[in-house]
Amino acid sequence: MTDITLVVLDMAGTTVADDGLVERAFQAAADGQGVEAGSPEHQRMLAHVRATMGESKISVFRHLFGAEEKAQQANVDFEAAYHRLVDDGHCAALPGAAEAIAELRGAGRKVVLTTGFSRATQDRILTALGWQDIADLTLCPAEAGRGRPYPDLALTSLLRTGTDSVRELAVVGDTGYDMLTGVRSGASVVAGVLTGAHDRERLLADGATHVLGSIAELPALVLAG
Repeated sequence: MTDITLVVLDMAGTTVADDGLVERAFQAAADGQGVEAGSPEHQRMLAHVRATMGESKISVFRHLFGAEEKAQQANVDFEAAYHRLVDDGHCAALPGAAEAIAELRGAGRKVVLTTGFSRATQDRILTALGWQDIADLTLCPAEAGRGRPYPDLALTSLLRTGTDSVRELAVVGDTGYDMLTGVRSGASVVAGVLTGAHDRERLLADGATHVLGSIAELPALVLAG
């Protein structure tokens, strides 16, 4: 395996516990658009949210609600609800995440944290965890061009960190869209973790080269080469 010099990590479900926060915040967005909880329409929308975990949230709402004004308002309601949950203490690092990042950086690897959330929400999470300086760089979709499943977040990470080749890149996440991002970016390592939204079968189907129990297993994989 080519030596990995850059590790691009997802946040919610990979390094940060989700514990249903995305679905709870989505309920607020749906309520704001008059979608009754438990209705067939709500169930259809929730299934799409689950299937597209990792995608830019505004893209999800554009698909669900169509009109740009509705999508933007749904996004505002989603972010407000998610921020309240974070502020109420419903935000925690996954076991071993901070230690894994520290081990990778201590061994000379660069680490970038990416998300499907907006910059405001990403910063809210980083502040809640005290993670403002934990990585070399943090990126949200608006800063990269397009969100997952496109390769933009991974390739922007490569460009911004001055990494020489996509073969030195590892992309790690808990969703199929994370895996597609890794595959489309040309990463040598596309690692799925089983602590978030999607199961082993979905991760492998979307191109995972490795499936790990958790982020805590990542340093052994990356540093083995």
